[in-house]
Order: sequence, then C-alpha cells, then structure tokens
Amino acid sequence: MPVSRDRLTVIGYGVGLAALLFAPHVFYPVLVMKVLCFSLFACAFNLLLGYAGLLSFGHAAFFGVAAYVAGHALKVWGLPAPIGLLAGTLAAAVLGWVFGSLAIRRQGIYFAMITLALAQMMYFAFIQARFTGGEDGLQGVPRGSLFGVANLADDMNLYYFVLAICAFGFWLIHRTIHSPFGQVLKAIRENEPRAISLGYDVARYKLLAFVLSAALAGLAGATKTLVFTFASLTDADWQMSGEVVLMTLVGGLGTVFGPVVGAAAIVTLEDQLADKVGSLVSVIMGSIFVVCVLLFRRGIVGELQALYRRITGSR
Repeated sequence: MPVSRDRLTVIGYGVGLAALLFAPHVFYPVLVMKVLCFSLFACAFNLLLGYAGLLSFGHAAFFGVAAYVAGHALKVWGLPAPIGLLAGTLAAAVLGWVFGSLAIRRQGIYFAMITLALAQMMYFAFIQARFTGGEDGLQGVPRGSLFGVANLADDMNLYYFVLAICAFGFWLIHRTIHSPFGQVLKAIRENEPRAISLGYDVARYKLLAFVLSAALAGLAGATKTLVFTFASLTDADWQMSGEVVLMTLVGGLGTVFGPVVGAAAIVTLEDQLADKVGSLVSVIMGSIFVVCVLLFRRGIVGELQALYRRITGSR
C-alpha cells in the first residue's frame, strides 16, 4: 500500500527533528546553532521572494537592527534572554513596516533598489549610533538564563533553546505558506493584475508579508547575537543581504526546505574554507552562485523535486 504524501511529510519532519536533537553530540554545537540561525534567516527571505515574488536587497537591516537591539537589551538593560530576543524581533518588525510602506509602492528592480538604499541608510546610522558601539560593535553580550531555569552560558542548553526558536519560526512560515494568506501571496506572485481584479487588497498583503519576513529575519539576527555574544556592522552590511539571497537560490527558491539546505551548505563551506583560502572565500561563493544560476536554477532541493517528479511521473 503506497504511503500518502502527507504521511511522508510528517515522517520527514520527524526524521529531521530527531537528527537536530542529536546533532550537537556529533558536531560542534556553536556551528550547528549558526546554521540554524541562518536557516531561519533564509526561510524568512524565501517567504518574501519565493512566495510573494518580492526581491529585497535590504534584509540585512532587519537582521542587524534585531541583533543590536537584542544585544543592548541583554547587556545594558539586563533583560532575560527571551525578552531580549522579543525586543529585537519587534524592532525588526517595526522597521519592516516602515520599509515596506515605502517600498511596496514599486515593483521589480525599483523595489529591490529602494530596499537596498534604505538598508544602507540604516547601516550608516548604526555606525554613528552610540548604542551599537560603532565600528567596534556591541561586544560581551551575556547569554543569561532561561528565566532562571537553564543556564544559557552552557552551549548544550543554549543549543536546545535556539532549536526551539528556529523550530517555531519554521512552523510559522510553514503554516503561513499553506494558509489562505499564503495562497493569495502565490496568486500575487503569479499574476498581480488578476489578484487585483478578484478584489484582493494587494498592497496590504504585500505589506503583511514584508513585515512577517522582517520580523522572522530579526528573530534570526537576535538569536545569532545570543549565540556569539556580540553584534557587529557585518550583520547589517549589504553583503549579508547578498549572502541570504545566495543561500536561498542555492537551496531552492520557493521550496520549504531549500533555504535550510542552502544555509547549511554555505555556512559549512565558509567555516571550512575560511582558514584555508582566506579572502578567496568570497570568490568561491560567487562562483557557486554563478554555477547555480546557470546550471541548477531550481536549486538543490528544487532539482531533487524535479527529478522525483520525472521518476514517479507525478506533478
């Protein structure tokens, strides 16, 4: 008796969760936490580009502002870790609302350039702001504890806390794209004039998608600050926006697991090559991007899905 698609999905999620629960006993926990943070970041970006069709070159601004706000809340205000992460996420959501309100009035390359320009404005604001530490960054951020229950200074305790955060973020994205709201986003991506003719308030749907994507990107940035105990200008630089685009395209644009696979591949490659080739890492990443665009346009997961459909003859 053939296994239904829904049951296969549930089994896949269960196997993936079991592997993540066991991962810190095999791999360096901090590296796996970095992969989780960037996986959430890439999934947040994929929600906007892969399902709403909006290419943003400014997502580093949300990642960076949440990193700074969460770090400041933990270090200066002395807030508990969950509250600090929530503060960073809310800051990214508010910034996303401001950016989205300005950018969604345009489409295509104009939308992308507006988000890039706004993100660069935030980058230079971070350089001048006192609470960010300028070019020195915000260092020595305490991990604290989970409401006094678990000491997050311990890598294993922090790992399972980060895993819970990223699992929640992934669940929220999964629910969003499979909800009526997600179906409307796909309709807007495929044919915006038709969605307008059907009576949908396209601008409102785009803005909601933008804010949700910004908030989840902020959650990833805030969690990254908790893991590495610092926030720097690198988090808000335009290269970070380019990196999340690369992760999404390499993994598979518009797929559920594609950004996770892409983030894991890019982060692991950068970690392994950093000490061996130094500054050539950027050249190698660029070469991977070119090869992916030319030969594997669907990305790793997209190509595997296409191969599966060809073998099984399914749609």
